[in-house]
Amino acid sequence: MSRTRYDVIVVGGGHNGLTAAAYLARAGKSVLLLERQPHLGGASVSADAFPGMGAHLSRYSYLVSLLPRQVIDDLGLQISLKRRRFASYTPVPGGDHGLLVDHGDAAATAASFEAIGAGGDVAGWDEFYGRAGRLAQALWPTVTEPLQRATDVARAIGDESIVRDFLQRPLGEAIEAGVQHDLVRGVILTDGLISTFASAHNTDLQQNVCFLYHVIGGGTGDWDVPVGGMGAVSGALEKAARDAGAQLRTDCEVTGVEDGVVRWRHRDDEDVAGAGQVLWAAAPGVLDALRGRTAGPAEGAQVKVNLLLSRLPKLRETSVDPAAAFGGTFHINETYSGLETAYQQALSGQVPSPMPAEIYCHSLTDPSILSPQLQQSGAHTLTVFSLQTPDRLLSGGDAERDRLQRAVLDSLSSVLAEPIEDVVLADADGKPCVETKTTRDLQDVLRMPGGNIFHGPLSWPWATADEPLETPAQRWGVATADDGILLAGAGSRRGGGVSALGGYHAARATLEMTKD
Repeated sequence: MSRTRYDVIVVGGGHNGLTAAAYLARAGKSVLLLERQPHLGGASVSADAFPGMGAHLSRYSYLVSLLPRQVIDDLGLQISLKRRRFASYTPVPGGDHGLLVDHGDAAATAASFEAIGAGGDVAGWDEFYGRAGRLAQALWPTVTEPLQRATDVARAIGDESIVRDFLQRPLGEAIEAGVQHDLVRGVILTDGLISTFASAHNTDLQQNVCFLYHVIGGGTGDWDVPVGGMGAVSGALEKAARDAGAQLRTDCEVTGVEDGVVRWRHRDDEDVAGAGQVLWAAAPGVLDALRGRTAGPAEGAQVKVNLLLSRLPKLRETSVDPAAAFGGTFHINETYSGLETAYQQALSGQVPSPMPAEIYCHSLTDPSILSPQLQQSGAHTLTVFSLQTPDRLLSGGDAERDRLQRAVLDSLSSVLAEPIEDVVLADADGKPCVETKTTRDLQDVLRMPGGNIFHGPLSWPWATADEPLETPAQRWGVATADDGILLAGAGSRRGGGVSALGGYHAARATLEMTKD
């Protein structure tokens, strides 16, 4: 049994843990990283979801917006992120038209608004996102700095109406004041409901917090495609950590952390090591359980379905190229009223019908995830991510997964000109290439409590007026109830999404605490 002592032990080998390990090893610290799974990357991995088919998919997380250029440059990450021309396409449920938002053609976008009867909302849409853009430009530069006070953030935004409408009042009020069409309102609201079970008018403002994180990335709110899949991002971070000298170990389940001593199980063996500082890059709820505390609330609200298709499906709107419609975010049954109905259905214990969801097609922007044979055949991947599907609807088991998968596929088919099953490829055994991951799968495989992809409820990315900011851990938003343990994952103050910010903030706090 080893009795080695390290400057830092990082628990969790997802992209945040790898980020912390890389920064600290580059700063000359001795670093040991322990990952429970047999591979690194956590939720930021690529996988051959359909063995033998030649498609290397981003299995869990799939787009990048919140990863700062500073982290990429600091660590010398060799990754490529591609911008998508089309923002979104949203078919009118039961109709033959849809709203196509084209970054490259404002006139075509305005014509699309007109085609669905929402011509009067063009100006309101532009104004709404113009205000969101001003919010992003003020907030984005702060994410790589210590937490600011709420008053400082408001001063930087410089517009009391933006602060009120986006940060102090339920998001639904701003949406309803800004645009009138049910579908247009729904498209806006979706950014507030990613793995967040909420109504537009909830007074806890969780929908506002979620919306904020989905529109500030890079100061623009754009969501980019990682070339090679999400595994390319975690792979680059792994390389940076290894090259800097960090020791990265897999198949190591941590069984205890106390007084700077970390214990873990590696297959059938027990091991232990000391640490000057422990960085917890797994979910805070897992730490709470390990320390004998009651974990805080954590509930995801999504089902993710990966598909491999022989071709893109046909649209009801024949004048729109499927490559354009699927080139951005494809919204399914996500009208404003439909999202509220789905919320109320789920509150009452029902699976929403129709299931609100959105689609992303990686292979249109980056075909490299497909084999040359699949590329030549015209095959494509689709990722479907549902909304308003809280973990409370599940108790576990294959039957529930199949039921939710059926609801997602039926919802998708309802807005297409053909059943989605008609274009799903089958593997060598004749099994359809469809992979579904529920909140229970995320909890079981990734140890995300409640299947929450953010590890818990999101928090505003600033400190309140009376919040203590005396220690480095407090200033960087990574403090825990345990001396010698810092949060370094998605559950830290600003760590959600594929941002690396949880690991970056924990590393910065650690370096401040250990300065000579």
